[in-house]
Amino acid sequence: RARPAEPSPWRRRRRPGEKMAAAAGAFSLREVLSAFQAAVTERREVLLGPYLRGWRGLVRFLNSLGAIFSFISKDAVAKIQIMESYCGGERQEEYRTLQSMVAYELASGLVDIQRRSEHPDSGCRTVLRLHRALRWLQLFLEGLRTAQEDSKTSTICTDSYNASLAAYHPWVVRKAATVAFCALPSRNAFLEIMNVGTPEEAVVMLGDALPHISSVYGITEELYAQHKLLNLP
Repeated sequence: RARPAEPSPWRRRRRPGEKMAAAAGAFSLREVLSAFQAAVTERREVLLGPYLRGWRGLVRFLNSLGAIFSFISKDAVAKIQIMESYCGGERQEEYRTLQSMVAYELASGLVDIQRRSEHPDSGCRTVLRLHRALRWLQLFLEGLRTAQEDSKTSTICTDSYNASLAAYHPWVVRKAATVAFCALPSRNAFLEIMNVGTPEEAVVMLGDALPHISSVYGITEELYAQHKLLNLP
């Protein structure tokens, strides 16, 4: 017997007490918060397992927005799968943390510093692509959190994109992205997709989540800058 169609995510409002992960694959901001919070150790190491779980949650967020963000979410999924294969592979201990991965791949000559040739899917290069996309999401979510209720999400998204990912995309992709952003729904519609209750509750949860995402981003940026990896081909 066929199930009734799910209501549009733009109109859907969960009750505050409803279990967040009720629907398989549904985005939950609380799960993303938990993953990125668990990713940073007391020694400021980034655990790749929780990091990738956090990214899986962010991909569900992107997918819930429809085809507009598919050019980012599809690439992110491919990168996540590459990293998960390393984390579960024969050298998985070397890929337990971001720091151990960088040390291992550099010492083993597995990173193409000058040009993309023998190791196009090295862990360092793959995480760099996720790192750049994480900056865009961080800026976009922060913009949603601090904006006025009637602020244009298209402007928030475009500004965030131009300050992060746009520099790494060809002109045709940049143009298509900015045109697509014009069709984005209202700020409250975005906040309801967070699946933590009302838009006001989502703003509070974003305030809790974003410092952990920022921490992961900052540690990664510092590590990559230290080893001159921020401009890998």
